[in-house]
Amino acid sequence: MQMNPKVDWFFTKAKAWQDEYDRLRMIALGCGLTEELKWGCPCYTFEDSNIVLIHGFKEYCAFLFFKGALLKDPNGILIQQTENVQAARQIRFTNIEEIVKLESTLKAYIKEAIKVEKAGLKVPLKKASEFSMPEEFKNVLDATPKLKKAFYALTPGRQRGYLLYFSAAKQPKTRESRVEKYVKKILDGKGLED
Repeated sequence: MQMNPKVDWFFTKAKAWQDEYDRLRMIALGCGLTEELKWGCPCYTFEDSNIVLIHGFKEYCAFLFFKGALLKDPNGILIQQTENVQAARQIRFTNIEEIVKLESTLKAYIKEAIKVEKAGLKVPLKKASEFSMPEEFKNVLDATPKLKKAFYALTPGRQRGYLLYFSAAKQPKTRESRVEKYVKKILDGKGLED
């Protein structure tokens, strides 16, 4: 069980969930995982593959299993954060007692996640073409062949990112302004976050 000093700052800066984070850290390290800092959060890996991440929000803290969709969930505790999250699943906590009560279950889920990695299993992801394309974006693509070519030249993940972002807006005007704002990035072959 080896703590990574680069990760310590996450735990020391935390204003909320301090006891919960400490307990989750000990559980992950107790399963023989390597502790790293990724996306500003403690991430626990097995042979360089991401297994579980600790993160927190206002209402809860959580273990996030990267391939949680492949885990058996006999306790019904894995949560899909939104309908668009395909692989990851969370187990959420609002107090230390919940973590203590579930400690053996959490270890079992981590061990199963390690087995999933060892077996080389992959979560079958939906293709970008399976996501709905907002009418506002479709119209711009149809009217601009260069943009259409650039969009379909993007990686599937980048295409999916744009489609989800454009679709998330409720108002047509907002969707139109989002499309307009990102045309240049698409033409430059960049993703939403690049």
